[in-house]
Amino acid sequence: MRVPSTAPSSSVAVRTAFLTVKDAADYLGLSPHTLYVWRHRRQGPPSFRMGPRGRVMYRVEALDAWVREQEQADSRSNPALSPLSVRPQERSARFVSA
Repeated sequence: MRVPSTAPSSSVAVRTAFLTVKDAADYLGLSPHTLYVWRHRRQGPPSFRMGPRGRVMYRVEALDAWVREQEQADSRSNPALSPLSVRPQERSARFVSA
C-alpha cells in the first residue's frame, strides 16, 4: 500500500516559488497597485523581471524575509526598539547658577 506524500510535487513547488504581482499582493494582503508603486519607488519587497516578456515576479522566500525585516524594524514587534525599554536620559543643566 502506497502512502500519499504530503510534500508538493516539483512542478507545484516551482510554480509556487515565484509569484506574479497579483499573487504576491494576495500573499501579502496588499493591492497590486501598492506593489507597483513600491517597485517604482524602489521600496517594498525585492522583485525582478522574468522571461522574454519581462513579467515582474517575486520569490516567496524574499517576501517572507521582507516581512520578517518589517517586523524587526517595528518597535511594537521588537522590544529592543521600544522607547519604553530605554532608561530616560539625565537632562544637562543649560544654565549654571553662580
